Amino acid sequence: MHRRHLLNLLLASTALAFPFTVSATQIRNARLWRSDDKLRLVFDLSGPVRYKTFSLSAPERLIIDLSGASLSGDFSQLKLADTAIRSIRTGHFGQGDTRIVLDLHHPVLLNSFLLAPQDGQGHRLVLDLVNAKQASSLAMVPRETPQTHPKRDIIVVVDPGHGGKDPGAVGAKGEREKDVVLAIAQLLAKRLKREKGFDVKLVRNDDFFVPLRKRVDIARQHKADMFISVHADAAPRLTASGASVYCLSEGGATSATARFMAQRENGADLLGATSLLNLKDKDPMLAGVILDMSMNATIAASLQLGSTVLGSLAGITTLHQKRVEQAGFAVLKSPDVPSILVETGFISNARDSQRLVTPRHQQAVADGLFEGLQRYFQKNPPVDSYIAWQQEQQEAQV
Repeated sequence: MHRRHLLNLLLASTALAFPFTVSATQIRNARLWRSDDKLRLVFDLSGPVRYKTFSLSAPERLIIDLSGASLSGDFSQLKLADTAIRSIRTGHFGQGDTRIVLDLHHPVLLNSFLLAPQDGQGHRLVLDLVNAKQASSLAMVPRETPQTHPKRDIIVVVDPGHGGKDPGAVGAKGEREKDVVLAIAQLLAKRLKREKGFDVKLVRNDDFFVPLRKRVDIARQHKADMFISVHADAAPRLTASGASVYCLSEGGATSATARFMAQRENGADLLGATSLLNLKDKDPMLAGVILDMSMNATIAASLQLGSTVLGSLAGITTLHQKRVEQAGFAVLKSPDVPSILVETGFISNARDSQRLVTPRHQQAVADGLFEGLQRYFQKNPPVDSYIAWQQEQQEAQV
């Protein structure tokens, strides 16, 4: 009874710590600051929001898409004279989303981030704009050796499924899952390496076989902050298509497809998560409570991570499921590392398979995965990480 009471308390606390629904957010106001090296635009929000940014040329524009948000403020009071911004336009698109377009005088480099409520301020979306030509010229001027930041990188372990003697699923024209997912994983790793504050490890960087148990061990050996396993499986039905995201379930699978995928991936290489924590010297009952608490907290974090990644993939490819599915995937059974398995599409589906072998689509999927991971860690940065330290510095300036 005591153990059950502890678990109920944990589940209640994680429900509060990891909300998965976001209500409609109002864009209430916008503020503008200028300094010698950048222009800062801050949007005041009524709550949390998901957003994407991209730029267009001829003419130069910066686009900010905010999901599930509506505009209630007025930007006409902003003094845009002598700034990079020529004008600001807004409009609605999709289902309850808002698009903000910054018409620019010249190309800019953008750094954007979200701030949670603090010191009497509410939720904020911050955009820092730097003149691209000015940034390029500054980079050519000799400077003092930069100080190494005092915080650690976030470590992401990327696991391309299958490999070597295990080709994974095979498409109708001989397309092999192990080749597709290796290409996507390598592109994701390359993108993560370019982002300051991240470090990445690939479970395999070539065509060789890695047992499921070893894949989990690699994540723990590198002290990973998160583990993402990339797949492109076959489905029971050839008509099944689209991307999906899976997390671990200690109970039953959330759907027949999730159960099928877990059974297909696990084979005979199932893991006992108890062996992954150093609990040998603990009382068996205490060890069980510690394991349950760790697994429940990790699964809660994995669900939030999976939901964020799924949202990013929604703008790139069709989704097989619009929610994160759960099943007993052996490769996700690390009790202290948030872990997700991403099905980038079904290689058994003719349309999915045709797209999955295309370099352009592989790059788009990798970019979507990166965006989801980055967004998750912007909201949940490890306390000793560079991103957490950077946000502290930025908050002090707003």
